[in-house]
Amino acid sequence: MNNISRDESMTNHSQREIIARLIKYLKPYKWQSGVVVVLFILIMLIEVVNPYLLKIAIDDNIANGDINGLFVIGGILVGINLVGYVLSRFKFILLAKITNKTLLDIREELYQYIQTLSFDFFDSRPVGKILARVVGDVTSLKNLFDQTISTLIPSIMMLITVAIAMLVLNFKLGLCCIALLPILGIAMGYIEINADRRWKIYRNKRSAFNGFTHEDFSGIKVVQAFGNEKLTEEKFEGLVDELSDTFVDAVRIQDTFWPCVEMSWGVGTLVVFIVGYKLFTGGEIEIGTLVAFCGYIGMFWRPISNLTTFINSLTTNFSAADRIFDILDTKAQIVSDKGAESIGEITGEVEFEDVDFKYEENGRKILDNVSFTVKPGERVALVGPTGAGKTTIISLLSRFYDPVCGKVLVDGKDIKHVDLKSYRSQMGIMLQDTFLFSTSIKENIRYGRLDATDEEIIAAAKAVNAHEFIVRLENGYDTEVNERGSRLSLGQRQLISFARALLANPKILILDEATSNIDTQTEILVQHGIEKLMKDRTSFVIAHRLSTIRDCDKIMVINHGQIVEAGTHEELLKKQGEYHKLYTAQYSFIDA
Repeated sequence: MNNISRDESMTNHSQREIIARLIKYLKPYKWQSGVVVVLFILIMLIEVVNPYLLKIAIDDNIANGDINGLFVIGGILVGINLVGYVLSRFKFILLAKITNKTLLDIREELYQYIQTLSFDFFDSRPVGKILARVVGDVTSLKNLFDQTISTLIPSIMMLITVAIAMLVLNFKLGLCCIALLPILGIAMGYIEINADRRWKIYRNKRSAFNGFTHEDFSGIKVVQAFGNEKLTEEKFEGLVDELSDTFVDAVRIQDTFWPCVEMSWGVGTLVVFIVGYKLFTGGEIEIGTLVAFCGYIGMFWRPISNLTTFINSLTTNFSAADRIFDILDTKAQIVSDKGAESIGEITGEVEFEDVDFKYEENGRKILDNVSFTVKPGERVALVGPTGAGKTTIISLLSRFYDPVCGKVLVDGKDIKHVDLKSYRSQMGIMLQDTFLFSTSIKENIRYGRLDATDEEIIAAAKAVNAHEFIVRLENGYDTEVNERGSRLSLGQRQLISFARALLANPKILILDEATSNIDTQTEILVQHGIEKLMKDRTSFVIAHRLSTIRDCDKIMVINHGQIVEAGTHEELLKKQGEYHKLYTAQYSFIDA
């Protein structure tokens, strides 16, 4: 349900599945990632060698008074660590490039995929919640990718390498150091499971917060017009409180990661020192070995600490990845059949055959056994009370939805089985709520046909009588309009949309209350444009003004999802039926 306050239902993915899918995004950069891994290995080897060289310096050079050997060891230490520093700098630069490119790929794929989804996807959630996934959730993956390459792989490699080095150097001390790992692993697994559940709740609350904020600012004129600022402030504060509470709840359990690691580190170090002291006093090891182990202890527990940070980031951001893949796994209901052929150039013959439709699986029927035929070039008006099913017929014709039963045919072809793009490219749709993009008037008109010349744009504007008001604006056709065209009047926006539709040269034209926002004087100006727009085109008109309806070739009266009457304006008036009732009810508003 498209509701701000309702948490989104999602299909949860296992962590293994999420990791596997995220790694796939690194495939285009496998060579760069391989170089990063090699650099990590070289840097790790340099770190592992340091304690061993220190052991040699103490047990061999210092113990035997070998000053020259000590200088050689010192020179080697300085040289290899200088190389390690250079490699580290190069590693971080390359890693940043890989991460940023990967995130760009994910965001582009998500954006492109959302554009292919059917209207039922957008019907079921507010725009703000969709934006939260495209912007916030993708950004949250940055740390996840960074740490997968910079922390997970090198930390595991470092842990294994140091553990082997310690066991080889002294098996008893090495065993004492790694003995606490199983207990730590169980504790961290328990914490991670509980933290993951809490972070998912937090991200749902954040999505609701973003959705409310987007909706509130989009409708700020209504809020201020009714003086409801206080009401929206209270709702905002409530959402902020929920967001804060769920965040604190997630962080509270997640922050127990580090105390567990620190405690294990401390206990493990203490055990190593106690056992190491006994081994040293018993003559089983030399002082250099014990000093080397002191270095290895830090090198052993540091990757564990880094892995804890990674798991922490993983838990925090897994829900973000889960929400992204939830969209990518959403199946578009309206798609072209595999191998569907182009519908070709259509003439505009339209036929509905026994069409039933309902928006929800268990919902009521919006259309019930609707059948009609429209010849190429005919003008058809759909009239009836609100909720009767007029717009649904238009939506099915546009294939925004598919019928539950029956067929929608254009030129005798079921539109369900033809290439969707080839079909929609020959349709022109103008709605009551005209949408203009935040760009120039010229570009808004050109949206109807992207390869149109400036001369064609001007010709289209003149045809619908939009040219005169456009040239009076400060920059004419290059005048920038605000978001949704808010700096223009409703009538001016409609005129621009008419020019856009005319430029597209559609074979089937749909006007869904397209003139409802135009005043009488403007309507007189635009009638010529509408006439030109509808000429030689199959046209479907949803409107209540007589000037738009009475000259149509056919008027269909829709009520309770069925066509109850059909005929010309004069024929329906003579029947004294439903159309006559609607006409009489509107008579005071119509210049007969």
